[in-house]
Amino acid sequence: MENNAQRKRQPDRPFYLPQGDTTSSRIITEAKESLSSRTGLQAVVTKRPCTPRDATRSLFGATSTRTPENRPPSSFSLGSRHFDGSDTSRPTSRTRLQPINHNPSFSALSEEKPKLPSEDEAEPGLLPPKPPSDPNKVQRGKVTRTRLQQSTSVEGSISSDAKSRLDTSPSDGNQVIKNIDEPVRRAHSGPKERSPLPVEERGEGDGREMPHRAPSSASVRSPPHSAESRGGSGGTKRTSSAGSTGRGGSAGRREEETAEEALFYSQNVSPLLERMAEASKKDPKRLGQVADDLYSLLQKENLLGRNCKQRTVILKSVFKLLDVDDTCAQLKLAKLILSFKITGNNLLSACKLVFKISRNEKNDPEFLKGDVLDVLMDTLRGTDPFSASEALVFCIGSLKLLTGNSTIVKQLIKKDCIENLAILFNSINKTIREGSEPTTQLGNILVQATAALRNLADAGSSRERLLGCQAIESLCLIIDSFTSDGDLMLNISRIFSKVTLHTDCCTALADHPTSYKSFVNILQKHQHKSDVVVRVSFVLGNMTAKNEVARLRLFQEAGSFDILMSLFRFYLEQDIKNQGNEVKKEVTEDGSTVNKTEDVLIKVIRVIANLSINENVGPVICSNYQCVDYLLKVLESRDVSCSEELVLNTVATVNNLSFYNTKTSAITTLQIRVLEALLKLVLANNMEAMVEACRVFANLTRQKVVRDFLTEQKIDRMLVTMLDSGNREVVYISCGVLINFMVDEEKRPILKQEHGIRKLIEVLRDFSRTDWELASLVCQILWNYSGKITSSNDSFGQQESQDLMELLMELLDRDSALDLSFKEEVDEEMTDYFEETWTEQFCPVAEQLLQRIETHQSDLEPLETPSGS
Repeated sequence: MENNAQRKRQPDRPFYLPQGDTTSSRIITEAKESLSSRTGLQAVVTKRPCTPRDATRSLFGATSTRTPENRPPSSFSLGSRHFDGSDTSRPTSRTRLQPINHNPSFSALSEEKPKLPSEDEAEPGLLPPKPPSDPNKVQRGKVTRTRLQQSTSVEGSISSDAKSRLDTSPSDGNQVIKNIDEPVRRAHSGPKERSPLPVEERGEGDGREMPHRAPSSASVRSPPHSAESRGGSGGTKRTSSAGSTGRGGSAGRREEETAEEALFYSQNVSPLLERMAEASKKDPKRLGQVADDLYSLLQKENLLGRNCKQRTVILKSVFKLLDVDDTCAQLKLAKLILSFKITGNNLLSACKLVFKISRNEKNDPEFLKGDVLDVLMDTLRGTDPFSASEALVFCIGSLKLLTGNSTIVKQLIKKDCIENLAILFNSINKTIREGSEPTTQLGNILVQATAALRNLADAGSSRERLLGCQAIESLCLIIDSFTSDGDLMLNISRIFSKVTLHTDCCTALADHPTSYKSFVNILQKHQHKSDVVVRVSFVLGNMTAKNEVARLRLFQEAGSFDILMSLFRFYLEQDIKNQGNEVKKEVTEDGSTVNKTEDVLIKVIRVIANLSINENVGPVICSNYQCVDYLLKVLESRDVSCSEELVLNTVATVNNLSFYNTKTSAITTLQIRVLEALLKLVLANNMEAMVEACRVFANLTRQKVVRDFLTEQKIDRMLVTMLDSGNREVVYISCGVLINFMVDEEKRPILKQEHGIRKLIEVLRDFSRTDWELASLVCQILWNYSGKITSSNDSFGQQESQDLMELLMELLDRDSALDLSFKEEVDEEMTDYFEETWTEQFCPVAEQLLQRIETHQSDLEPLETPSGS
């Protein structure tokens, strides 16, 4: 009990005084909220559900509902062999095409060597003619792969005469083959015979590009700084050793490179690549530093991304170094690779590599060095969630793991990570609105993104950013599209459970047109998934704690109260069933444990309590016998010493419902059962439980049958004793119940017998100037008590009567009553507040009580008038 009191209670202070520094307007607001709760209705407060401790860093936690085939693995082998750098002409296609069965005959050319057309004569881009009706004829522009290899192999040995003899007339039906130097189309992969593949399928920038027939479409820039200093791009030209890997570039033929570009590469880039290769064998730690030097050089010359003609050569060289046994070097190599804006399989492998490194929290400091986080942000922005979904899963998965580090969180927020995630959400929402189906891969991306945002939401500066980029609204739309995805709904509910601790975020969520429907749908879909239910219920409790419109809108949402009752019934049955058995408790991040079933009940009951504050909703819930029955079962089956928060929340809900004295009230019908359930709380060694129970007594004692029942249990005597507690709220509640007891004439003597008059005078003296409402209650008790007064001294006691009269005269004097000189800081708003409560609440009843005391002050009987006078 002593530990309980220390944890729950703080030193007594006036109800209007804040904890810590705040403005006077906040003081007034809290005071008015306190006064509102004293009338019988109060919003229930509860702690936020704790996130379970995750011992391992993985894409999907141990509690994930995804099957292995529907999610990428968190563990995998990865090395240089997983990066594509050997084949620069053919991309990796996810769909393998079946070989063509047609095998054209070359009998007409059996004695002649083919001659390919010259570069000037060739017409790139011509569509092939229809296949010949005669399979023995060779179609124009069509050569089998075997024949092509044969003719290419003898290129260097064919004389000019032989070449002229190889020309055949178009009229003979055979193919005219010219210019052996012209690259030819492969039988199974001609780029112009098929529609061009998307960028992701072409594998641009990763050394696996689809060859093009229009080299003029490529646009490869030379280094801007070095080019200007060397007099532009003119001069002697040479052929580069590899095709451009830029967007739209031609990897099927060699790109022309200026002398300046070749010189820059040979003098600056090539030596660094050689040093990197040497360091990978002798000094892996040195490799990371040289990789940083190369990155800085290319960044300075604006040769990152797709601006470098030697991009493929550099990537090939870097890929070979990825087997190095040094995490720091691997991360810097991955940063360099990603900075080239790779796509396809290489993008996936690079993101996997970064994810693998991020799984070990010991590597977190390495992500704070250099531009690693910036490159990850660029990858997030530049990766299409539809064509490169798996790569994006690992990229954002890395960010999710890194957001477990508070220092990295601050850096990511500064780098607009929240805004970039919001853009991703908007992109997916827009595509779905346009008719696309929500896919498992999109769900996997969103699980990682929302998990990262969940961690980012903890930072103090995140709230403004979340509101500014409308991330809250985007998450509501995601709920509508992915309601069945339990992992995703859990992450979103975790985000909302954090941000709705603040009024501005609560307002934004409450104002969203579909938020209530979305949350009801989640509860219906996942009502047996406790970790989702507890958080969604917590969010709804936050939304309805201070927002009157939210209470009404939630209650009016179709099926909302039915699902709350369904949840209440299911988890109450589970709780009763588990009693007496050892229940497995969940370990939270702070090391504490929580009973998940009990936690759900706490949050669901809180929503009901907050809904019942609304004057239209409250009477309806109050008349629901099923709801009241469940509440009483909680009180009857649970002990406050073991389940304090659950019991206190339940009593607070009963208190709110007992406020409505309607004919159909289930509380009134079951009032004896209610009283019996509350009596054990009054007798428990828990002051807060006693106060909450007395709040209910204050509402129920409006009926004489209740007053009689409580008098038999000697509750009236206990209430008089509580006037000595010194706790403002305890005294207030006791006074509220005693007012009702003093209505019955036969119950009034107990007040004087238990020295209640003297105690009330002391309460008036101690609390009046800082709590005029409490002072008003004291006067009301004394007014009801003295209803049959004949003598003030007989009624109150001679000394008590005198002290009371003098005190009332002092408190009714404006200058004396409103003197706030004892307070350190008083502004005009606070002064007006005290004057208002003194004038409207205290003075009317105090003046009448004083007049009654003065009128009945004398004990002398009037003398008879002498006869004849």
